[in-house]
Amino acid sequence: MLGGWLSKVRLYWYNGYADMRKGFNGLSGMVTNQLSSDPLSGDVFIFVNRRRTLLKLLVFERGGFVIYYKRLEQGTFEFPACDAALRSLEVSREDLLLILEGIDLKSVHKRKRYTPVKPG
Repeated sequence: MLGGWLSKVRLYWYNGYADMRKGFNGLSGMVTNQLSSDPLSGDVFIFVNRRRTLLKLLVFERGGFVIYYKRLEQGTFEFPACDAALRSLEVSREDLLLILEGIDLKSVHKRKRYTPVKPG
């Protein structure tokens, strides 16, 4: 499925609906203008259409933009819980994979795991 690079980047869910006719320029413009983020940062930006049947991931990799696109033949994508006032929400790799697989995030019970503190 998605490459191992996914564990090394931040993932931002656009808290709204996107026009899936948008390509590289349109989506990167949304990142700049609506999310006030840098589309060249290497972060992954996630967009869903109004019917929640189409999902695009936009990321800048070495040398250019890449769009990953998924269309559901049945069912819808779940939106992660997010305050309506927020333009975007940082999501975990695990949550994105659950969303892509159609698993209800509210029904998932995550067991406690050790996470080392990053020096900073």
